[in-house]
Amino acid sequence: MAEDRNNSVGIVQTKTVRVVEAESPLKLVSGKTLGPIDVAYESYGKLNPAGDNVILICHALSGSAHAAGFNSPDDKKPGWWDIMIGPGKAIDTNKYFVICSNFLGSCSGTTGPSSINPQTGKPYHLDFPMITIVDMVRVQKLLLDKLGIKQLLCVIGGSMGGMQVLKWTIEFPQIVKSAIVIAATSKLGAQAIAFDAVGRNAIMSDMDADKPSKKGLATARMIGHITYLSEESMREKFGRELRSAEKYSYDLNSEFAVETYLDYQGQIFVDRFDADSYLYITKAMDYFDLEKDFGSLQNAFAKTKSRFMLVSFTSDWLFTPAQSEEMVNALVADRKPVSYCNIASPYGHDAFLLEPKTLGSLISGFISTTFEKPKFAKPATASAIKGVEKIKRVRVDYELIESLIEPNSRVLDAGCGDGQLLLNLQYDKNIIAEGIEVDQQLVLQCVHSGLNIIHRDIERGLGHYPADTFDYAILSQTLQTLKNPKQVFAELLKVAKRVIVSFPNFAYWRCRADLLAGRAPRTKQLPFGWYDTPNIHFLSLKDFEDFCQELGAKIEAKIPLIGNRVSPVKFAPNLFAEQAVYMTSRK
Repeated sequence: MAEDRNNSVGIVQTKTVRVVEAESPLKLVSGKTLGPIDVAYESYGKLNPAGDNVILICHALSGSAHAAGFNSPDDKKPGWWDIMIGPGKAIDTNKYFVICSNFLGSCSGTTGPSSINPQTGKPYHLDFPMITIVDMVRVQKLLLDKLGIKQLLCVIGGSMGGMQVLKWTIEFPQIVKSAIVIAATSKLGAQAIAFDAVGRNAIMSDMDADKPSKKGLATARMIGHITYLSEESMREKFGRELRSAEKYSYDLNSEFAVETYLDYQGQIFVDRFDADSYLYITKAMDYFDLEKDFGSLQNAFAKTKSRFMLVSFTSDWLFTPAQSEEMVNALVADRKPVSYCNIASPYGHDAFLLEPKTLGSLISGFISTTFEKPKFAKPATASAIKGVEKIKRVRVDYELIESLIEPNSRVLDAGCGDGQLLLNLQYDKNIIAEGIEVDQQLVLQCVHSGLNIIHRDIERGLGHYPADTFDYAILSQTLQTLKNPKQVFAELLKVAKRVIVSFPNFAYWRCRADLLAGRAPRTKQLPFGWYDTPNIHFLSLKDFEDFCQELGAKIEAKIPLIGNRVSPVKFAPNLFAEQAVYMTSRK
């Protein structure tokens, strides 16, 4: 218990404020009206004098305003996202003023089906009007108006909370500076709608006018909970283990560990949630469809002004990585600032509650670099470094690539690594930078540097970028590692006006000497053994020039180099150059 309270926001109070009066009801998307409307919320941290440190947390289906801390000293568990919110945590309450409100239609303090209908003096029950994600967001905005909040540093939400975040950026683009959308989607697929329908049917079949649907709600929760897990996590956690026996009982009682776990989850959910709210909330999720509302995802995001970060999880089969990437592609096509990371996790959809280290690092890095521009410490140039064997040198191709790029350009670095080249270019040339990187840890580094970075294998294609999106695309020391360099290079020539490529020259004389000696080449520029090299193609300068001719690429600049020396090779470059930098364009 003591451990739970470390770095906690402490004892917090859930407050309630009326945002809509009965005499001036809110018009809902359905055309019906609702009033009065009360909203339950909690806040953590302090609002700074500028009022620009506000973070809004949007919770998922079964969440509440109680996101962090404890409502009383006797609470056994903290708020549902206490692992992320608090002093020194990913959402640092020493720096930010954090608000989490219970959304419209829920049953944890905000007006919903269990609230009293002023016209009858009884709970609304199924007389409550149908609501949508848009209605929820508009009520959240009314709450912020009441609190005097005029701008949001960031809006963050997972699952259904992510849907609310998306709507915030679309409904109120001038207010939202940045948005973090976690394990969410722009619309439910048929499978997700089907699971919701089965859950609602279970509730409706157990419904009575005089008593709540307990068995039906428990069943709905069990169904939902299965979708939140992954096959891998269920196999690891339960397998085919029996709960409390060594042999089968040969009856219909729950005996497998997974059965009793679901029984328990269903029961505890009934004790804290309202069946009517479950009906309305799942229906609101089913109605959510940005493509239908706007004609396309690009249209939906066209007027947004937020900086975006989207996060998915590899094992999430409810809201899949492909659904997140669909939104990322639309934002990229709209030329919006967006980062994306697909976190490797075995926990399925619930991973946004169970991956505090990686997700927390992404969140903290993204928010902090939105709140204040990160400090830039440029490494020394290659020409300024002495004692080469003692000091880790900057890559000389970075310096040369930088010299080829005009100021204020839009630049894509395909395979950007830790993003140092893009950071150099931002500092020296004031470029608009975008990166693509396949390594998750390097993506985290880029996020903490404030770069817009997409976590993706470039060989999956770049078709989501319109032609000439960039002034320059960079492929630095990557071409020889690709399975299909022809496809990647051709796509880069399409999306950028110029493509700058650097690669090691396998026709360098030392490589030839190693081969004549009967060994795989190994040089300072190629330090790998034959068994651990990332290089799968072995090209020379002449090979690359033939490659460009075949693809119809014009060579605008050619700089052959020896090792880390800046001075180019002038005599027999295919023999004496250890590496080369080329700038190309479409003919």
